Amino acid sequence: MSSLVSLGAGVVFGLALAAPPGPMNAVIAEESVLRGRLAGFRAGLGAATADAVFFLLAYVGVVAVVESFPLLRAGMVAVGGLLMLYFAVDAARGARASFRPTSGDEPAIEAGKGFRKALVLALTNPYQVLFWLTVGVGMIRPGELDVLSRLPVVGAELAGTFVVATGSPALIGGFFLGVLTWIVGFPAGLVAAERRIETFAPIVAVGSAVVLAGFGVYFLYDAATTVGVLSVLVDVVEAASSGP
Repeated sequence: MSSLVSLGAGVVFGLALAAPPGPMNAVIAEESVLRGRLAGFRAGLGAATADAVFFLLAYVGVVAVVESFPLLRAGMVAVGGLLMLYFAVDAARGARASFRPTSGDEPAIEAGKGFRKALVLALTNPYQVLFWLTVGVGMIRPGELDVLSRLPVVGAELAGTFVVATGSPALIGGFFLGVLTWIVGFPAGLVAAERRIETFAPIVAVGSAVVLAGFGVYFLYDAATTVGVLSVLVDVVEAASSGP
């Protein structure tokens, strides 16, 4: 029973992480409406592959290095921001092009584009690294989480009724099952909606461009702020060391 609870909690957690709007879903949406649900699934698979990589790195503790070196983190943020701006321009161009393949087969040159795009964006997304450094590490470490006991007023009475075993294969497997459910269902839903609404594809393409551009600008601002703070700290340290 506890394994089923942990599996179900993992699925809900995976869906909760994958579903909110953001740069990954913008890429999945763009690929889905421009090239079909299979292309959207491949893009989602790219993001999920990055999660698998971060899971392995978090498991062995390597991902903590990113937070140990602020300049490395700032560099990752800046690279991610530039990539998102580049892909935003690509999405905007797609909004003026043909939104569906004219032939039965997708050109070979486009076959892995969405996968590579989402994978690179996810691997350079410091917030995804931060998730695995904090929440992800907590999910991997063996232990128990009594979810309902944390509720106000009724928590004491519900203690023990919904206990999730962290670090269990059921929780980890459920998490990736939830992510997989999203990357299959989201592109299929977009394509189904597009068939009913003729103008849906350009709307999604433009929306994807806006989302990616917004995240790109924010990432660059975050990187510049980090570098600025570090330079101020260096100046303060140098001034203190050269004082009387």
